Amino acid sequence: QVQLVESGGGLVQAGGSLRLSCAASGRTFSGYAMGWFRLAPGKEREFVATITWSGGTTYYADSVKGRFTISRDNAKNTVYLQMNSLRPEETAVYNCVADETGPKYSGSYYYESPYQYDYWGQGTQVTVSS
Repeated sequence: QVQLVESGGGLVQAGGSLRLSCAASGRTFSGYAMGWFRLAPGKEREFVATITWSGGTTYYADSVKGRFTISRDNAKNTVYLQMNSLRPEETAVYNCVADETGPKYSGSYYYESPYQYDYWGQGTQVTVSS
């Protein structure tokens, strides 16, 4: 079993930056990918970014491309999300996710489905004030 613990959320002004961290514990994570989703009040859960664990291939939602950067430290079993130029509409709970086995669905955008991921963290609140 893998436990995911997020940190780094908080309150920031519009245009500011935050760096989220997610540490996998329980056993060494050697799965396929780790990433982030977010859930804002009144909205559907949204894919943010993911990174493959071995090759470091990254995927981003169009809405965050150029502003967010996902990275990983395999030795620390940790994934990071650097968020720049934050917007008030990005206020949400950000959840770390882990995919242990690889693509479960056909299609190019399988990584955007929440059902692709086997483990979820409790989430960290990010609030962006205007």
